[in-house]
Amino acid sequence: MAGSVLQARRSGPLRGVVRAPGDKSMSHRALILGALATGATEIEGLLEGDDVKRTAAAMRAFGAEVTQLGEGRWRVEGHGGFAEPADVIDCGNAGTGVRLIMGAAAGFDMASTFTGDASLRGRPMNRVLNPLGEMGARWTGRSGGRLPLTLQGGNLTAIRYLLPMASAQVKSAVLLAGLGASGVTEVIEPEATRDHTERMLRAFGAVVDVEDAADGRHIRLAGGQALTGTSIRVAGDPSSAAFPIVAALVTPGSEITVEGVMLNPLRTGLFTTLREMGADLTIENAREEGGEPVGDVVARHSQLRGVVVPPERAPAMIDEYPVLAVAAAFAEGQTAMRGIGEMRVKESDRIALMSAGLSACGVGVEEEPEALTVVGSARGNHPVNGKARVATHGDHRIAMSHLILGLASDQPVEVDEPGMIATSFPGFVELMRGLGAEIETA
Repeated sequence: MAGSVLQARRSGPLRGVVRAPGDKSMSHRALILGALATGATEIEGLLEGDDVKRTAAAMRAFGAEVTQLGEGRWRVEGHGGFAEPADVIDCGNAGTGVRLIMGAAAGFDMASTFTGDASLRGRPMNRVLNPLGEMGARWTGRSGGRLPLTLQGGNLTAIRYLLPMASAQVKSAVLLAGLGASGVTEVIEPEATRDHTERMLRAFGAVVDVEDAADGRHIRLAGGQALTGTSIRVAGDPSSAAFPIVAALVTPGSEITVEGVMLNPLRTGLFTTLREMGADLTIENAREEGGEPVGDVVARHSQLRGVVVPPERAPAMIDEYPVLAVAAAFAEGQTAMRGIGEMRVKESDRIALMSAGLSACGVGVEEEPEALTVVGSARGNHPVNGKARVATHGDHRIAMSHLILGLASDQPVEVDEPGMIATSFPGFVELMRGLGAEIETA
């Protein structure tokens, strides 16, 4: 599929029950913390996408024994820390992976060199390198702190760090470095971001103090804490579940269930927004797995209406704005997404690419530096036309979002470079076809 083109065309009702792939954020963290810990960590439900496999390979390079036991079942045998790797760590397309690994590696007196694919080499690393530098780490790399770069860790001193932007990756990198620093590391979040690192550190035996104050959320971690191997069950990824859910909402007659979706309140901004738009979304079988709230999400075709998405919701759904824009294309009225400048420094400039792709498919859009407004087609003068080949620039979420658009548009929608979808959602096409979606190689 790597060099082919995928085409999605108008489909009949989508029906069925599927399971969301394991959450990518949790999967990265389970492998990294398992490698930092002493003893065996058993992981169930690990996402076996390209990004996570790169992190697994990196943990082997840092001295952990990482073994796949079966589908989604992995064991990590850690030795209480990282050893200096013998070769360059290639993180592929994994932005989360490389930033978290650099944070963890900074706590050890060794040099490690990181690189990635063309997309990752173009993404900014200074947001992580700056606080690591304040703690005492050093690095040599390309301009702008871009990969490839060599990081020299060790002899870190704890810092009090106010996040300049809402970023769970930066917070997590600083906390992981804090494990190897002298003193108490404190991160202050003006806006709360996903808290998987804090939750999982506790599962491995660390003491993490979280306090909400007037100026934001304060997370404190004392250095020198030892981690102990444990059992982790990775919940279903809400960012991946978003694709079949939105597909059902916009495809007439559809009703699907996505089982085992993580419902951590810091990750469910999309579901809140879709409900505000009038989506028929219900939660069944709510429970807790691996320290995270999960449930089965039932989605039925709905008449959606445009809304204004508040900027403060962005941290809880930053990866879901592309597929939200697709839902908005079929809604009545305008949907305004504000405070989303972070989208411009993801795997691609997602604001620009969604604007270009939707426009090519006949959807009215207005792009601003930190905002995107989509004019919905419902009760408008024309439906969503489709009939476009969308340039994805190697971004998996841009590809999947436009394929979902094609399932309910008048004419087919094609995306290039579909092979990269496997970075976050291996089996996406097969899962969607199983629900009745017409997605084929063109």
